[in-house]
Amino acid sequence: MVFPFCAAICLLVLLYKVRDIRIHRKDPALVALLVAFSCKGASFALSTPSVSAAVDARTGIPNLGALGIHLFGGVASSAAILIAIAYWVYPPDEACRKAFWRLVSSALCAAVMLTMWFVAGSAGGGRATHYLLQQAHRPPVTVYLLVYVTAFGSGMVEIIRLCWRFGRVAGRQWLRRGLYATGIGAAAYLVYCIDRASAVVAVQFGLNPLRWELLTPLANGIGISFLAVGLTMPSWGQATSEWHRKVRNFIHYQRLYALWRALTEAHPHVVLEPQHSATFARIMPGNIGYRLYREVIEIQDGLLALRPYMDPGIAARARQSARQTGLSGEALRAAVQATVLRQALWAKQAAPGMRRTGDGPPAVQPYASRSGDYGAEVAWLLSVARAFSNLPSSRRSSS
Repeated sequence: MVFPFCAAICLLVLLYKVRDIRIHRKDPALVALLVAFSCKGASFALSTPSVSAAVDARTGIPNLGALGIHLFGGVASSAAILIAIAYWVYPPDEACRKAFWRLVSSALCAAVMLTMWFVAGSAGGGRATHYLLQQAHRPPVTVYLLVYVTAFGSGMVEIIRLCWRFGRVAGRQWLRRGLYATGIGAAAYLVYCIDRASAVVAVQFGLNPLRWELLTPLANGIGISFLAVGLTMPSWGQATSEWHRKVRNFIHYQRLYALWRALTEAHPHVVLEPQHSATFARIMPGNIGYRLYREVIEIQDGLLALRPYMDPGIAARARQSARQTGLSGEALRAAVQATVLRQALWAKQAAPGMRRTGDGPPAVQPYASRSGDYGAEVAWLLSVARAFSNLPSSRRSSS
């Protein structure tokens, strides 16, 4: 079941990336990726025993499926992946030269493998369920196997080297993550290549490589999963970040809503667009980035408008009470701010025409209002909103 699953992964990547071919049809990296996952998908399909057996039976050529597995899944796909990465990290002229020599070396390896496969087939031996492992003792298959793992393994080593080298200096976050994920996938495939090469030594000592054949589907499953994620990550990563930002802003918007509502009910004039105070608008706020920004501004304006009702004495008592409960740092400041705010709202409600003398305590902490750091300002207001929601809802319960 592992190989059909891996083939499905390749198909999903192809369906995802083929959409871009209409816009970027001249992008060599995109074309190389399509070739790489097409070859990988074909290789995994042929790796399914029933499929490879059907190919051999239909064509009447023993071990043709095995040849397809190794040419498509090893030589061709690794070359295509390297070409895609080369166009990502090198200037176009240099990437073109590297792509040319990679194609030449891959073609030579494929020619040697094809020759050895033909020689091994002409010498008899019949069809083998596990071509490399069951016939590794035969000289033509030994050469075939060593060329295969050399071409495939050297490609994986080069992928790991490029991903590690350029991942450290990649300017785009999702490109860097994609390169690292691709490197992990290549490392898993390198383990597979070493396992296959070990069969040549194992048969010389009378060992049966099929005993540890479980490593093959495991390494292939891990390898293709990381390669699929890593090689497509630069294209879908930014959209993921945007959705994450929207979800985070929506959560912040909801957590600030109770504080915003309390302040804007006391001072309706601070609301720029009153229609957004409706329940439906809270659930479906539209442009959530803009709505959160307006919510923060209106909270700050409401706090400033409420300053004349704030009592420094209450702030001192709230600070002492909060310290007695073990609060400190930002949690203490937020608890004090929330308590002063609640008392100020009650004071305005009880005597809306009366205002205290003096400026009272600051409406917001200085670092949030002066630093210009919007993220810090939102974080501070979230702390105040959390403390505000934990306060008693009536004067009687707070006494």
